[in-house]
Amino acid sequence: MTQYERRQFLIAALRAESPYADAVVPSDDEDAQKQLLRALMNVRPPAPLDDTVRRVQDAYLIEAIRERGVTDAASLVPVRGDLYVWRGDITTLQCGAIVNAANSGMTGCYIPGHRCIDNAIHTYAGMQLRLHCAQLMQVQGHAEETGRAKITPAYNLPCTHIIHTVGPIVSGAVTQHDRDMLAQCYRSCCALADEHAVGSIAFCCISTGEFHFPPQAAAEIAVATVERYKRQTGSLLKVIFNVFQESDERIYRNIFR
Repeated sequence: MTQYERRQFLIAALRAESPYADAVVPSDDEDAQKQLLRALMNVRPPAPLDDTVRRVQDAYLIEAIRERGVTDAASLVPVRGDLYVWRGDITTLQCGAIVNAANSGMTGCYIPGHRCIDNAIHTYAGMQLRLHCAQLMQVQGHAEETGRAKITPAYNLPCTHIIHTVGPIVSGAVTQHDRDMLAQCYRSCCALADEHAVGSIAFCCISTGEFHFPPQAAAEIAVATVERYKRQTGSLLKVIFNVFQESDERIYRNIFR
């Protein structure tokens, strides 16, 4: 099947099982078709996938990521020791684990086409990820606490694992509790990565987007916490600070000057 055929197949399959069965499928607008498919994936509740749908989805996502270009973490140049700063799309990074800034429900973003990292990671990993996370949360029996982390397979992403953590939500001025909880996110993720011997971990900018943590303060906490963790534990974990915006890259590179 071509990417067009896969996309049409998946749109039809998801429309058939969703409350958006009457959604109009753009006939000749590729970008609009991609947006519709992503939206249908975003709103789908956690549930098993038909084997054929899963196979077509997996082939579609792997090819979509290949077309966007995969970056091998082994090609990156360190800024200090085994610490790295990389600006790019974290869903295209080949490494041991990437970090997802999740919400306390831990099953992804359900807002169609939302630009948060949680939405992007769940979209390109595939619909299996939401079901996997939902099963973890069912066993746990309660919402995920701020500062904790969980690890899952990465499914169709080029990394091997995804580590999901819930960062603090800032309302007004940043409190010491906010700072402590953000630091705990980084410690929890590093410890989980070492526990599972993933070798390398790429952090997104936890809590700085929808959760309103100031980027400069968040970056300072991120770097200081990771360096302290590595000193205290002797960890050989390769740590990549992933940024998407040029302004965030400047913040991190200035910290490492």
